[in-house]
Amino acid sequence: MALGDQLGHDTGQVTGTRVLPPTEQGEARVEVSFESRGRLLDEEVVDMGTYVSVLGSDGVLRGEGQGCTMSGDGETTTWKGMGVGRLLNDGATSFRGAIFYRATSEKFSRLNKVAAMFEYDADASGKTESKVFEWK
Repeated sequence: MALGDQLGHDTGQVTGTRVLPPTEQGEARVEVSFESRGRLLDEEVVDMGTYVSVLGSDGVLRGEGQGCTMSGDGETTTWKGMGVGRLLNDGATSFRGAIFYRATSEKFSRLNKVAAMFEYDADASGKTESKVFEWK
């Protein structure tokens, strides 16, 4: 298995953070929402998403999220993702994981048949950058 073509790239900003009750094991849980702009399948898009990450006792962040990506002419695809990450020294986070799309529009229909891998990074000020690659 290998990474294939880059499907998308965007940059944005964390728009909200909320501390959730800890897990039964006492692990910290945080909900993060973000909005970004970029390109997906060579279309200009706006992406909005929310994920919940749990900081395990091993120091690893484990997260699950969902969102919606919209093109300039209103076509959309939704997505769900899951990944692992780490906290960096300055308060930044870095995640890597898998993402799956569900598109009803013709423009994004190719994504329905794709397993994709993502890279998501947020710096200490909340600026985000993500890249999505087809998993072959």
